[in-house]
Amino acid sequence: MSIKKMYYYFFYKIYMSIKYFSAPFGDFLSSFKAGLVMIVLQLWTLFSIMNYYSVLSGNTVELSFSKPIVYIPFVFVVVFNYYTLDYLDIWKNYNYEFEQLPKKKNIIGSWVACLIVIALTINFIFSFYCLDQKAKKEQTGPYSPEVVAKERREDSLQKAQQIEKLKKIYGEDKK
Repeated sequence: MSIKKMYYYFFYKIYMSIKYFSAPFGDFLSSFKAGLVMIVLQLWTLFSIMNYYSVLSGNTVELSFSKPIVYIPFVFVVVFNYYTLDYLDIWKNYNYEFEQLPKKKNIIGSWVACLIVIALTINFIFSFYCLDQKAKKEQTGPYSPEVVAKERREDSLQKAQQIEKLKKIYGEDKK
C-alpha cells in the first residue's frame, strides 16, 4: 500500500468514525470535521517535533502565531490538506474503494487508526511535559527565580488579605 493510499485510508477511518458518532444529527459537515481532525493531528505532530527540538538542542522556540515558525507550518498543513482532501474531492473515490474491503480488514484498520490517534495525542502531551521538565531544570519560564519570587509575594499578600477578612468576620479586628 502506498503512503498516499495509507493517508487516504486514515482519513477514511476518521471520516467514518465522525459520520458514525454524528449519526443522530445527520451527516452534516462530516468531511469538514474529518479534515479538521487531520489538520489538528498534523499540527500536533509538528509542534511535538518543535518541542523535542527545543528540549534536545537547548534552543528556545517561541510558539506564537505571530512567528513564522508557527504560521508557515500551519499554512502548509492547511494547504496540503485542502489540496489532498478537498480539491476535486479525490477522497470520495478512495472512500468507495475502502468500503469494498472485507469487514475484518476494516476492523483492523479502525484499530490501527485509533491507535495512531491515541499515540499522536500522547506524544503531543508528552512533548509539553518534556518541555516543562526542561524549564524546571533550567529554572526558566514560569520557574525562573523572578517569577517564583513574584508569585510568593502575591501569595503572601493574598494570605494577609484573607487573614484580615477573617478577623473582620469574627470581630477580632476591634480587640
